[in-house]
Amino acid sequence: MSTLTQNAPAPSSAGSPATAHRGWVVTFAGLGINLALGVLYAWSLFKDAISKEFGWKGAQLNDPYALCCLVFAGAMILAGRCQDKLGPRVTASIGGLLIGSGLILISTTSSYGLWLLGFGVLGGLGMGFGYSSATPPALKWFPPAKTGLIAGLVVAGFGLAPVYLAPLSQYLVTNYQLQKSMLILGGAFLVIIVGLAQLLQNPPAGYVADARSAGGSKPAGAGMGPGEIVRTGNFWILWLIYFAGAGAGLMVIGSISGMAKTTMKEAAFIAVAVMAIGNAGGRIGAGLLSDKIGRRWTLLFVLLFQAILMLVAIPVTKSTEGAQYIIVLVATLIGLNYGANLSLFPSFAKDLWGLKNFGLNYGLLFTAWGAGSLLSPVAQRLKASSGSFDSSFQVAAALLVVGGLLTFLIQSKSVRAAE
Repeated sequence: MSTLTQNAPAPSSAGSPATAHRGWVVTFAGLGINLALGVLYAWSLFKDAISKEFGWKGAQLNDPYALCCLVFAGAMILAGRCQDKLGPRVTASIGGLLIGSGLILISTTSSYGLWLLGFGVLGGLGMGFGYSSATPPALKWFPPAKTGLIAGLVVAGFGLAPVYLAPLSQYLVTNYQLQKSMLILGGAFLVIIVGLAQLLQNPPAGYVADARSAGGSKPAGAGMGPGEIVRTGNFWILWLIYFAGAGAGLMVIGSISGMAKTTMKEAAFIAVAVMAIGNAGGRIGAGLLSDKIGRRWTLLFVLLFQAILMLVAIPVTKSTEGAQYIIVLVATLIGLNYGANLSLFPSFAKDLWGLKNFGLNYGLLFTAWGAGSLLSPVAQRLKASSGSFDSSFQVAAALLVVGGLLTFLIQSKSVRAAE
């Protein structure tokens, strides 16, 4: 045997302490990036300050948030392609520059149009590029049995962000006014995201996450590209379920601060923070549970439980006294179930279609989340016309039940194997 052959490195394995450590570094760097990107979920906390300082009314208060959601979802396709071709480090760095510059731009103006550009377009693009580059490299370092857990950990940062942003934004707005607060957040997020992006790294060529599975079976669609997956029934079933689950959650998340003010007054930001804890916990918990009992059954449970919570929330948000603890509990559980979607669907994408084109494939599936965000302004209009959030909760509950029924139509060898 030649010296070259003798010295050739064997395929890496996750059993090595060095590679296992590297995988966790990438995972928590992705979590940190998402902690900064999660400023989206703190929008409801800025509404009052925008209304007071700029005099915006009605739909104007929600338009930058709604546009940001749409651009975010659309950018996931381009960013996913970028992630697959150029790697996570470059893609996440672009995301940090975009969202940082967007927040810095709106710190200089009260113009409605420039806020749409800064928060809605630049912020949405930054979120798309940052978010799309955080999960794929982390998943590549770990075996299939940990897919749900790792996906949940990475995306938990996005859901957890309001836990620190709720008190921080209240402090900044109170002491520095709205525009200077955006300048501070924009500068901080630019540095943090670009810095953490340098820790994102794909495994080396030949790396095997679990040596025991090196010769095992692969998902039936592991080599499928985006043009192929959109011609399958599974893609569109998952897209509709994602639309229902995400849309129902976003209807509530975008307005939770206003809902909570009926019972909690100035302490309403607490409801936002605890919903965020539930949001993050749901991502990790659902990921873990789906690794144990399967994606389909976890998703079915999440959707039906969320439907029940939507109906429970109707009398809770109407109460004017004595309901502080109940609304906090309901907000936490709604956040938990909504967050579960954000770890289950990337896990589905990996199970069904593999990691080769994961960025672009999941970017296409993620457009369902963007379409679901359109239900947030619908909730505002229903509230304006009826004077209550009852109709919003009822629509959300119906969507969730339909989504739950659709889970029985998902068909795949890889899904059945996971279960």
